[in-house]
Amino acid sequence: MRGPAGRATAADAAPAAAGLVSPGNGAPLRSCGPGLLSDGERRWPVVAGVPWLRTGREELRERAVRRIEEGDPDGAALVLLADTDDWWDGPVPSPGALRAALRAATLREAVTLLGMGRVGTYFLHRWSDPTWLAVLALTARHSPAGRPVLELACGAGHLLRELHLRGHRDLTGIDVVFAKLWLARRFVAPRARLVCADVTASWPLLPPGRPAYVACHDALYFLPRKEEVVRRAVAYAAGGGVVLGHCHNALLPGPVAGLPLDPAGWCALLPGAVCYDDADLTRALLSETPPRPRTPGELAGCEALALVGAPPPPPGYGPRSPDRPVPGRPLRPNPLYHDGLLRWPGERWRDEYGPGARAYLPERVALSPALLADARAGRLTPRVADLARRRVLLDLPERW
Repeated sequence: MRGPAGRATAADAAPAAAGLVSPGNGAPLRSCGPGLLSDGERRWPVVAGVPWLRTGREELRERAVRRIEEGDPDGAALVLLADTDDWWDGPVPSPGALRAALRAATLREAVTLLGMGRVGTYFLHRWSDPTWLAVLALTARHSPAGRPVLELACGAGHLLRELHLRGHRDLTGIDVVFAKLWLARRFVAPRARLVCADVTASWPLLPPGRPAYVACHDALYFLPRKEEVVRRAVAYAAGGGVVLGHCHNALLPGPVAGLPLDPAGWCALLPGAVCYDDADLTRALLSETPPRPRTPGELAGCEALALVGAPPPPPGYGPRSPDRPVPGRPLRPNPLYHDGLLRWPGERWRDEYGPGARAYLPERVALSPALLADARAGRLTPRVADLARRRVLLDLPERW
């Protein structure tokens, strides 16, 4: 059986090996046929152009390799799409649903068929949540400035997409869950380089040979061995920059997701970093003002913080800022609005993001035909630009 996964696998296997080493033995990876890489001891699958390099899942790797050998790359995709991370507690989708997902026409359809639940809701509405505004403000303040970008735990590639739309081309995303990268390849960031691997294990990526920009947003608090991950990020960046966004504060009372640290613990991971309150970053984007750096003591009461260890951009470097829409790009109404009324995508999303989102998403909107025509044409009139900043109008993937 050959379909979308098969075409991409066969076409992209050889270039997928460039700059990769085996997480098993550290040897350079080389193409050993369509959809397969070899380190001299074992073979690794490449599906939809995504090298799958997870360790500790030998049986899964062998099953995917066997499907590719049999001329069934879609079968290999089905094997890998069913894999999850250690935090996932939801049901595994049925084989029929996974098979239907391979031919999903939209991101919405795909996350439903993949059974992604709350994670799928997060991906679909990432463009609307307050932590995303914080990412945009932080990236605008501390830009990659033309450096190669590596995003750790990149998920479905939202940041990679925004950077590509603004002229950045050397973009790599790594995540431990193949299904998330498959969504990125199909719907969100098709031109980014994507690698499925565990950043808490041996990294399969060779440094680019020049200063790089390493980012990790809304994910580091989930990872064990944080010190090792950040140490590798600093080494990979080679003086370029490391940006760690939305790191949950363990000092807050009540249940906190993941494995958070207190502000002093986070700052110890990246000595000398510039620190921000995540909520301040969101407010900075909305008010179009620079965010104010904070000391660890000032961050004791914040929900989450961001850390940046990066030099300022080179003089004269001025790409399109990620906190502003791209002129000429079509904008459309936020799908959270139904007949002009704000409707949350679920109770969990409402409880987590609703309190912050109410600061910029009005309960009711009325968008005139003339305004919608300007938005669709990418004409950034003052009104269109204001509604885009407040996330009432969004630049969504074409097949959202």
